[in-house]
This record gives sequence, structure tokens and C-alpha cells, in this order.
Amino acid sequence: MRTTPILAILLALTLGARVLSQSRPGSSGSLGNIDTAGPQLRVGIARQGGGYTVGAVPLETYVARVLAGEAARDSRPAALEALAITIRTFALANPGRHRSEGFDLCDQTHCQVVRAPTPATERAAQATAGQVLMHDGVPASVFYSASCGGRTEVPSGVWPGADDPLHLPSRADDACEGEPAWEASLGEADVLRALRAAGFRGDRLRELRVLSRNSSGRVARIKVDGLKPDEISGQDLRLAVGRTLGWQYIKSTAFELGRQSAVYRFSGHGSGHGVGLCVIGSTHLAVNGKSAEAILAKYFPGLTIGALGSRGVLARPEPPRVAAAPAPAGAALDASRETVVWLPDEEQGERDAIGRVASAARDELARTLGVPPPARLTVRVHPTTDDYERATGQPWFASDAVIDGELHLLPLAVLRERGVLDRTIRHQLVHALTDGVLARRPAWVREGAAIHFADENAVVREAVGPQAPQPFPTRPGALCPKDQELRRPVSIGALSSAYARARECFVRALAAGKNWRDVS
Repeated sequence: MRTTPILAILLALTLGARVLSQSRPGSSGSLGNIDTAGPQLRVGIARQGGGYTVGAVPLETYVARVLAGEAARDSRPAALEALAITIRTFALANPGRHRSEGFDLCDQTHCQVVRAPTPATERAAQATAGQVLMHDGVPASVFYSASCGGRTEVPSGVWPGADDPLHLPSRADDACEGEPAWEASLGEADVLRALRAAGFRGDRLRELRVLSRNSSGRVARIKVDGLKPDEISGQDLRLAVGRTLGWQYIKSTAFELGRQSAVYRFSGHGSGHGVGLCVIGSTHLAVNGKSAEAILAKYFPGLTIGALGSRGVLARPEPPRVAAAPAPAGAALDASRETVVWLPDEEQGERDAIGRVASAARDELARTLGVPPPARLTVRVHPTTDDYERATGQPWFASDAVIDGELHLLPLAVLRERGVLDRTIRHQLVHALTDGVLARRPAWVREGAAIHFADENAVVREAVGPQAPQPFPTRPGALCPKDQELRRPVSIGALSSAYARARECFVRALAAGKNWRDVS
């Protein structure tokens, strides 16, 4: 497997770090030229109708462009510089998000929004060139959102099972001042439509009410009276409404919920998940004279700023590998293997791309697992989430199913929006390749194997350390999930938590010296 440009950047980082509270000279200097001779990222620009146009972009040019897409309008230099360092860190801490599609990062909210740079964003990128937030010698796991609404959130409050590092606390943010305040009114029929699209069953929504809040005051659980399942998390409701009705309605989970006749009224504050740097809060701090370092110290306490190395690129160390059984006789890979892709009429232009991704993943995973790849691989992409649910019997948020050896996929637009197209294909392929051996094992064994071997970022984490982001992060010692938690999940959050624990249990067995065939 080739070393991607972003991995090369990551491994060129030096440990010349300094504590955030220290001052940095020259932060308001002249622009000069953006460094176009340094490291480059391969960025996928989403095309209308599907697919990406891929191009190489110098790292600092990328930072300037993302600043134009993510920063608040008319931000002061210090706020732009703090966000520039955060953007650069996020890029370097999230390598290979779209590796199987031939690039590093996309230009959508799944990664970071890219727009045409302005003179101000170019100056901020140049002023902070090469600077990265570090934890234990590697780029830190960092996040940012438009507004925390007056209190930041911990990662596990948004992504169930996620680790809550000390540099991402939940605490009051007086700089944000609770902006923006927002209100939304949704008819009962619209809420029902959004919930049904999210996999809920039933014809009448009798009541929607808040059951509990988390320690930051955000909505944790909501009663969904009249539907099955009868509860949903605040974050899952926000996602369900956003995907079906639009993201302009429920802007955060910091809201109050009431009802007048057949209309549900939401009144809240903040915008986005609230984890990490608050963009609006940082702009207020900059107006009050705070430096970029002071802003970052407030939102990421304890992290340091490191610099990109200038002595060239280091070779990526070979990561530890899980021992695989020897390939059986006749398991040699050859070009005669057939890949069949079924697509809706409007997506026929994606056939070759999906076929290449699936075929490459099949051959790679077969080698890793030491099993013969199937002579025929069939991938069936469904035109709608409803069609997917009818064909597979799975809720849409499960996002994958293997039936009689066929890989069934949600609509490509849904998987790409969630940033899981390649990982979903790999996940299903692991099931297809291992279920013959693991069919009678507990569900956590089968799912743990699929998540572990499908996760391309696992090799990156093994190479650079535990701070690289995980798609299903966990806390040590998590209990293995019961079959019902994986086969009949009640919500996206519940499934994410069950996946996290299944993966941890499986990896724990591998670490104890077991071959994947022997985990039980």
C-alpha cells in the first residue's frame, strides 16, 4: 500500500513543541507568499450528481481555503490564526479518510468545508504555517463547531462511547454568550416523516418530550410516544431531522421542546456539536485582545504547538500486523474474478468507481484474512433508504447488510454524506469473507471482526499512537454487547456504542494472542 501525502506530512512532525500559554512573535506580520513547495494533500471536490474531482493542494493553501469556509465573517487575525492551527491539526490527525477513493480529505462537512481563500485567510495560514496542536508527540484529536451555545461538550456527549481527553472538557464558555439563539417549528407530520426515515416504525406520533439531559444541559434522551422504538437521543433526532427536513431547524441539542396543537416548537442556542473550539467564542476573545495562543489554551487546555519538520519526509514505520492463517490452496488472486455492481439508473456513471473500490478491498482483505476471495462479488446499491430497508430488513442507520453473499448498500449520496462509503464496503466484505468461519459465534465476534479489519485507519493508529481518531472509540474494559444490541439497535447512538464495545472485545482477544478464527 502506498504512503499517502498526508501520512508523509504526519510523520515529518517534530517535537519542537511549546506550551500554548507562551507568546508567539510576528503573528500580525505581512502576508508574503503561501508556501506551495511544502507538503500537499489530495482533496476531493464533490461534483453535482456524485463523485469527486481530485486535485493536489499545498497544505497551507488548503488551510487558507478551509478558513474561508469555516471561519466567522470579519474575524480578527488572532481568531483566524487559532482556527488555522486547529484546521491544520484536524487534517493531520485524520489521514486517509477517503483513501480508497483516491484522496485524503473531501471538501464537505464530513471533513472540512473548502471555499475560495481571501487575503485575510491567506495571511492567517501564512502566519501560522506548519503549526500543529500536539499531544504526546502526535497531532491531537481536535474538533470545532460554529457555536457551543455557552458551554462546550465532551466527545462522548455527541459520539457515544468516545474517549473524553482532558483537552476536550465540558465547561462554561462566557466568550460565546450563548449565541446564536434560534427557534424552529415542525409539524407533527414532518417530525413523523423524519423519524420514519430514520427507521422508526408506526403510523402516529402521539408525543415527543424530553426525558433527560446530560451534564452540559443538552438533550440526552427524548420520548417518542406512539412509535417503535419509543426513545431517541437528542443528537439522533437532530440528525434525523437534518437529513430529512434540513439542517436549518434543529441547530444543536441545547434546546427546549414544547408543543402547541400539532406543532412542535424548539427553542435553543448554539450551532453544531459544541466539542472543542467555539468559533463564535474565539471571535469574541480576539476582539477583547486575546492572542491565538490564549484562545487555543482556553479551548484545548494542556496541548502544545509543534512545528512541521523541515528535514524531509520520514518513511512510515511498518505497523504491527495481526497474524492471519495461511492462505488455503487455490486462494491465489487473479484477474478473472468477477465484480458485478447494480446501480439505480441515475447513478450508472458510478459503476466503474464502485467496482474498483470493491474489487481492491476484496483482494486486500482476502490476503489479510488468509481466505480465498469469492469468484463473484455482487454489490447492490439501493435507490432510496426505504428500498434498502424493505430489501434487507435493517434500519437505515445500520447502513450495511450481506444477504446470500450480496453486498447491499444505502444510496451512495447517503453513505458519502456520512463519510462511510469505503468503510461500509469493507465492513460487508469482511462479513462475506469470515462468516463461513464465524457464523455460529456471538454477534460481537462477527461485528468486532468486521469493524476491526474494515478500519483502514487502524494501521495509522498503530503507527502514530492512540491519539489518532477512531471511528468507534471506546473506554477500556467495556462489556461485550449482547446479540440483540447489534441485531435490533434502538437508535444510531445505541448501535454506535454496541459497535465500539464489539470492536474492543475483539481487539482484546487478538491482543491476548488469538487468531481471528479462534475468537469466541
